[in-house]
Amino acid sequence: MRSLWSEADAERLIEEYAVIGVGRELALRVYTSRLLGGDPRLVLHGGGNSSLKTVTRDLLGDPVEVLCIKGSGGDLATVEPGGLPAVRLAPLRRLRARPVLADADMVRILRANLLDPGAPNPSVETLMHAFLPPRYIDHTHSTAVLALADQPDGAGRCADLYEGRLAVVRYARPGLALAQAAAEAFEAAPAVEGLILLQHGIVTFGDSAREAYERMIAAVTAAEEVISRGRATVFRAAALPPDIAAVAAVAPILRGACAIPDLAVAGAYRRFILDFRAGPAIRNFVNGIELGRFAEAGVATPDHTIRTKNYPLILPAPEAGRLSEFAAAARVAVGRYADEYRAYFARHNARQAQPKRELDPMPRVILVPGLGLFGLGPTARDAAVAADIAESWVATVTDAERVGRFQSLDETELFEMEYWSLEQAKLGRAEDRPLVGQVALITGGAGTIGLATARAMSAAGAEIAVVDLDAAAAKTAAAGLGGAALGLGCDVTDPDQVAAAFDRVVERFGGLDIVVSNAGAAWQGRIGEVDNAVLRRSFELNFWAHQSVARNAVRIMRAQGTGGCLLFNASKQAVNPGPDFGPYGLPKAATLFLVRQYALDYGRDGIRANAVNADRIRGGLLTPAMITARAKARGVNEHDYMAGNLLGREVAAEDVAQAFLHHALALKTTADVTTVDGGNIAAILR
Repeated sequence: MRSLWSEADAERLIEEYAVIGVGRELALRVYTSRLLGGDPRLVLHGGGNSSLKTVTRDLLGDPVEVLCIKGSGGDLATVEPGGLPAVRLAPLRRLRARPVLADADMVRILRANLLDPGAPNPSVETLMHAFLPPRYIDHTHSTAVLALADQPDGAGRCADLYEGRLAVVRYARPGLALAQAAAEAFEAAPAVEGLILLQHGIVTFGDSAREAYERMIAAVTAAEEVISRGRATVFRAAALPPDIAAVAAVAPILRGACAIPDLAVAGAYRRFILDFRAGPAIRNFVNGIELGRFAEAGVATPDHTIRTKNYPLILPAPEAGRLSEFAAAARVAVGRYADEYRAYFARHNARQAQPKRELDPMPRVILVPGLGLFGLGPTARDAAVAADIAESWVATVTDAERVGRFQSLDETELFEMEYWSLEQAKLGRAEDRPLVGQVALITGGAGTIGLATARAMSAAGAEIAVVDLDAAAAKTAAAGLGGAALGLGCDVTDPDQVAAAFDRVVERFGGLDIVVSNAGAAWQGRIGEVDNAVLRRSFELNFWAHQSVARNAVRIMRAQGTGGCLLFNASKQAVNPGPDFGPYGLPKAATLFLVRQYALDYGRDGIRANAVNADRIRGGLLTPAMITARAKARGVNEHDYMAGNLLGREVAAEDVAQAFLHHALALKTTADVTTVDGGNIAAILR
């Protein structure tokens, strides 16, 4: 591992923060914290921490010695000075004499001693940093160091490697116990440059930010060099089927198997997003003949258990052409995993003075031979975090097996960490938006109605795929939504492109729950005089494209087995045709029938099919030129044409989006057409 310290970059950050009153010491603490956090081989997603002991002034202007330490759950890679809240140091050091300290009391003491009462909670490892004397302290979960520390003889291996430069500390849960153990190890050898925390990570310290950081790099490099001399071949390959099924075929099966039915609401599920990984190291691992041994191997560091649970789910290899057998095996395996998790919870909860509330029993990491691994989470971000940690776990286990035999903590310690309230607090409040865990695909998604619908569903918590003929516009629209939104170019009149786009969405999110078939265009002409080529073009886009989109959606939804929602942008023209608008109205009328047919044919699969019948939406199909032409055809001015309804109000794209959102949430409505036109008696459905 190479040091990334740059004197120029460090000085630049010092100057930048000086403008807002941040001193040199804290600026350098931020700088090296980001260097550590930017390397996934050291820390991931809120893991690790860093601190600085300094003197500052309190709110009354009096000088006070403080510990500036990363806030609990904060990300080192992006930390700002405010993410290193200052805590009065003297009161923390007095806690060293305590024989025990309840978690709630520790949190109250930490918060009571914050200089800024509005600052984030300090790290759960604040006391360790407080009890250790050095000014700058860094703590990471280096994969290379853990490969040596997560061994049956990890203490001896680490002691031999570091030859007294780093002291070895037996595992203790973060908080008072770890802080006292770390302080005792330091006092026994005050010349050490850091600590190895067995089954946990590594700590380095120094008189300067650079010294602490570069000691970390040197210690990790030493571990990497030991590993590089280990076995070249770690996992012997298992015999796999010659033809492995594609990710796009497998992911919906896994997603459906892990969905949790809502027993209070028929048709409702708690769904998960999937994040797939398949680099060479992952493939080598999941294709190994000993993969089953790691089903209960445990996490690399206990901090990860809140994100991934203690163990992955391991499935058989999915053979192409035999996916029904794989689906059955996957459901059995998921059920067994859930049963084992419930039994694990019951075993350990029985010993608790204060009973815990059981978390859901579904896996957060799935290993699939022949393919790779999947991370699962309620959002795309959560799924990516689980996948990142799983990828790091694979690296740690592989390196550990290269030089010895991987060994995690025992089940009791893992339970204590998984259900530790201070660890759970890192996750924050669970998302409660109504479409969290669901994936929505919108065709014509960069257009006026499509983009409004994408925004509405994104705001409701769905992961969004924006599909549009204009690939650049689709990507721009997705970027504007933020998060993990995906933008794809696709000509929906080309069945192959449609199938490929749907597969890409599944590869990205694991499946699909809501489809808004919105893409369309308007052709005009008197029906007895219009060229047949025009009529055929309109049918290709305004009917056949809807069929192609719906067919692909149904194939994915049925594989998931959790229902789904097909939504179509119909038109007032399907019910009340306008003059010279037959080329547009005819395929739209056929699409209205298509909606009802899908509702009829796939209702037993829990798949709902509904349409929104909108009229006169400015933008998209209804260009300024089109408005002028349609107003002229009706014999009215443009204002009266746009507001020509019972309410006398122009209808906006956002109104249509709310109708689509309503149908996405209406679990017991199908074969319905919702009119969004301000009221048009001639277009009322009878």
